[in-house]
Amino acid sequence: MGKLTMHALRAVLVLVLAGTVVVQALMVWALVSGSDPEDGSLPLTPLRLITILGIGTVQVIGVCVWRLVTMVRRGTVFSHAAFRYVDIIIGAIVAAALVWFAVTAINAPGQRDDPGVTLIMGGIGVAILGVALIVLVLRMLLAQAVARDVEASRMRAELDAVI
Repeated sequence: MGKLTMHALRAVLVLVLAGTVVVQALMVWALVSGSDPEDGSLPLTPLRLITILGIGTVQVIGVCVWRLVTMVRRGTVFSHAAFRYVDIIIGAIVAAALVWFAVTAINAPGQRDDPGVTLIMGGIGVAILGVALIVLVLRMLLAQAVARDVEASRMRAELDAVI
């Protein structure tokens, strides 16, 4: 990974993490202060709590990606330590999908006249789960790369012993 790519990714991660912290703080403030009265059309308090949790999943993913980028820079990404971060990312994506399904369930009663919206929202939840499956496949590729790296190191050691 080039330095420009690494710096660009880190800049994006900083912006995303800073933005999510600001939005979370505003959501918590709205919950605590009660400054945004509910008009009864949607249960805003549960939606705010769910939004705070959903944003938390994005933050967890951002921190794990940051750690993986650091491992790439150090040349240690093809190690067993990387699996911890990839597993956390997969868990956070699954949690985000569950949060989205909760939003869909809360929104569904208001969509009785147009159930297509609920179906589309459910489809988005399934797509989020699909992203978790893609990351799982990438984890399997990482496992193969780590196994090959270990094998190459073993073969190098054997070759050095012969020479």
